[in-house]
Amino acid sequence: MAEQVYIYPAIFTAETGSAVSVAFPDLPECVTWGENEADALYSAQEALELCLLTREEDGETIPSPSSVQEIATSVGQVVVLVQANMILARAESRNKSVRKNCTLPQWLDELAAREHINYSQVLQQSLMNLFGVDAVGRRLPPSASAPRDRHPIS
Repeated sequence: MAEQVYIYPAIFTAETGSAVSVAFPDLPECVTWGENEADALYSAQEALELCLLTREEDGETIPSPSSVQEIATSVGQVVVLVQANMILARAESRNKSVRKNCTLPQWLDELAAREHINYSQVLQQSLMNLFGVDAVGRRLPPSASAPRDRHPIS
């Protein structure tokens, strides 16, 4: 089973002005930067999650993180431990929007246009209610979801 949380050391390097570059010694493809230290930490977490998610999806090996003591730094560099919450990263990855085309009667389209109805929002909400899930695909308690006898597949 895939890990739920990873913690990797990153090298934060002071750049010109307040900018900070970030590199992960154990994951050479994982680099980012921030306008300041706080932004760099946010970007590092996001980059680490994306890198690990890509490795998971591609079936690549995820290396064990090095210990902080094993990492050599230079002047202007510091080692920072960065956490990747893979539960959230996987959920966000699955939550990408896809385009779907649908057909409906002209009179219904005209009625919806008059009311400024957002078709995507209505379809998403209807499907979530139909399947009894929330916006990231988690099952809702039976009392919070639509009656299951209306489900066309069951």
